[in-house]
Amino acid sequence: MSQLVADIRDNLGYEPNEGQTLFLEKLDDLVKRKYKKDALILSGYAGTGKTSLISAFVKSVGKHGFRTQLLAPTGRAAKVIGNYSKKKAHTIHRVIYQRKVMKNGAVAFELAFNPNNHTIFIVDEASMIADYSMPSGSNPWANRNLLEDLVEFIFSGTNNKLILVGDEGQLPPVGADFSPALNKEYLENTLYNIEIFDHRLTEVSRQAADSGILKNATQIRNIQSYEDLILETNTTDFIDLNGQELQDALEESHRQVGVEETLVITRSNKRANSYNNHIRSRVFYHEDELSAGDILMAVKNNYSWLPENSEPGFIANGEMMQVNKILGRKEMYGFQFADARVKLVDYPNMDEIEVKLLVDTLHSESPNLSREDQKRLFFEIEKDHLDEKNKTKRFKKIMDDPYFQAIQVKYAYAVTCHKSQGGQWEHVYIDQGYLHPDAKNKEYLRWLYTAVTRAKSKVFLVNFERELLVS
Repeated sequence: MSQLVADIRDNLGYEPNEGQTLFLEKLDDLVKRKYKKDALILSGYAGTGKTSLISAFVKSVGKHGFRTQLLAPTGRAAKVIGNYSKKKAHTIHRVIYQRKVMKNGAVAFELAFNPNNHTIFIVDEASMIADYSMPSGSNPWANRNLLEDLVEFIFSGTNNKLILVGDEGQLPPVGADFSPALNKEYLENTLYNIEIFDHRLTEVSRQAADSGILKNATQIRNIQSYEDLILETNTTDFIDLNGQELQDALEESHRQVGVEETLVITRSNKRANSYNNHIRSRVFYHEDELSAGDILMAVKNNYSWLPENSEPGFIANGEMMQVNKILGRKEMYGFQFADARVKLVDYPNMDEIEVKLLVDTLHSESPNLSREDQKRLFFEIEKDHLDEKNKTKRFKKIMDDPYFQAIQVKYAYAVTCHKSQGGQWEHVYIDQGYLHPDAKNKEYLRWLYTAVTRAKSKVFLVNFERELLVS
């Protein structure tokens, strides 16, 4: 047994099973392959020990000639892996990109310089990493490919390695039917100059096997069709609810674990809107459209309200924030706005910030402001700047306008499953809603598996078909 493997086993605190032991040997091989461009994929279902193994590795490898850097696709996912590993984690975007402001005021992103050498980059929740470029245009990420940029950034340093960690059972990136960053064959065909190794963990640990959440997650993961789906609700952490019991259960969850650790996951934005409105009016008795204490989620990247050297770098799509104080409301350009002091939920060490919020997106059924409304806002603001005859300068004034840069938000008590990905909450409520017979397929099982594995301590199944439940 090598010294590194012995150190990892000491930090692990339990005897690894056969599959975990094989992975430790692959980690040892990775570290010994000095100055080789290597990537190692660690995939495995919930409860197979991925996080425990990576945490023990992070604590151990420093004595063996490598530093580590922890990355994740979202702020919440970074917080999760950081807490487990007792080491600061960052979003991928925060580390590998730098912001560039064009002459016309538009924002673009370019690959940053990598100052790290002899560093193992560990990327958690890698199932979420997309491998396609955004179309060109006004999008700041135009022509950027996250997976390719990540690899290029990491291997621009000397003697760096990459470990991609994730669960291929989860939902793939939006618009994809598989997770490219966890697929060895795909990476080998895409990243020609990188040696790709992989390891899949399949055995659920003994501690995890006692959990109703992980027991059900494993069953969902292992079946091939909806007809085989059976959910066991005879445990204290996997609970069946009907609509009448929902309000009392939510109020109890808020008392036990707090509002920010309670989440409802739905199949659609329309259904999430319905839940959010119900929770605000019936549970919190909020009458105003926006109130102090509201938990919101940004639904579009925003680069205007945070300095680039702040911890998140920008307010990302999916970022959660709590409203501390409403400073004012205003109707402008045919839209509703609010000035507010907010705290970013996943960055507890950051001070609150003053921002302008676009209120209209709170109730829209589209994921964010529609292209038509975005154009309408642009042209209405442009009317205020027609005295500027230079087109480039006028465009810059619009781009700098705080109303054009208002943060697009939705309530975040209930969200779609894609929006929840990468995060974990103590109590998760999963709404089955109406399922068309054609939707009872493998994709639905993947959706359900992803939703169930967002929960740390309790899952509540809301309005599920009775024939699926065994108590």
